[in-house]
Amino acid sequence: MERTNRRALRALLALAATAVAASLLPACAPAVRSVPTQLSAVDPSSRPADLRFTAPLEIRLPTGYGRQIPASSRWVPAGRLSEGQVYRPVDLVFSIEGQQVHEAWLVVRNGVLQGFYLPAEARFSLLDPPVQLPKGTQP
Repeated sequence: MERTNRRALRALLALAATAVAASLLPACAPAVRSVPTQLSAVDPSSRPADLRFTAPLEIRLPTGYGRQIPASSRWVPAGRLSEGQVYRPVDLVFSIEGQQVHEAWLVVRNGVLQGFYLPAEARFSLLDPPVQLPKGTQP
């Protein structure tokens, strides 16, 4: 009888450990993928216009997290990467998230959000797929 109780207890403990491990899995977010890059300065003589969002823009990140660029937000040119023009936000902090949270600036080419410049790390994170900016987004 005692042997049966021990087996049952071991089975119960194994089941509990499996349940705890399974409950922790969703908490493990993938890392934000990025590559090193170098931001080129904005040329004052050919400075692009600021971006102004007239409508919110919902973004689904490759990590599975979502972000929203708020309506009425303003973004100013901060430089250029080979992937596009970099814009930093004015009066707000924008971030992307995976295993960690990273401050992020927009990288735009031909009216399409290509990804994000991570200023603290000097890295570029590709948005896959790229996202068309909403109509009415200025410049």
